[in-house]
Amino acid sequence: MPTTAKICGLSTPDTLDAAIAGGASHVGFVFFPPSPRNVGFDQVAGLASSVPSHVGKVGVFVDPDDALIDAARAAGRLDAIQLHKTAPDRIAAIRARTGLEIWAAVAVKTRTDLDHARAFAGAADRILYDAKTPEGAALPGGMGLRFDWSLLEGFRHPLPWALSGGLDAGNIGEAVRRTGATLVDVSSGVESAPGVKDVGRIVDFLRAVHAT
Repeated sequence: MPTTAKICGLSTPDTLDAAIAGGASHVGFVFFPPSPRNVGFDQVAGLASSVPSHVGKVGVFVDPDDALIDAARAAGRLDAIQLHKTAPDRIAAIRARTGLEIWAAVAVKTRTDLDHARAFAGAADRILYDAKTPEGAALPGGMGLRFDWSLLEGFRHPLPWALSGGLDAGNIGEAVRRTGATLVDVSSGVESAPGVKDVGRIVDFLRAVHAT
């Protein structure tokens, strides 16, 4: 099965266009004020209007309340919701209320961390394995960290899944070969500075993904 990619944390028309033209299957918009990738509702409304129907629009949240989800969903015309640091029962409630596809992020550093993925069976539609950030970090992801991909070897995934954490054009081929990921998610790996997406890096990453 060919590997597809989500370019996350987009905030400008030129980088969004590069992701779409490069063949991204999903684009991600972050709704979390502490993040340098956070987007406002008016900003995302303009961006979302240019996303074709075959590209999924994913809203990225950190344990959000219903009001934030509703406002972001309306502005971004979201197709899916990605949730970080959100309990399984809350994820199930969001899924039931919105009817949208739900991605549950699982922060990974050790094999034991992977076991948390099982708690989302029946609550979410997809697991996103991401690198665990240091204790006290302001952000749950997007810090360029990667985890040991060998941890996924032989693991029985409870749901469809995607790979994230420290990916870039230089290592995505190895990451896909070692994990068997069919969907990958990149943010800092296509940036020139935190929150500043780079058109050339997006193009290079997607080219490398399609070459896997």
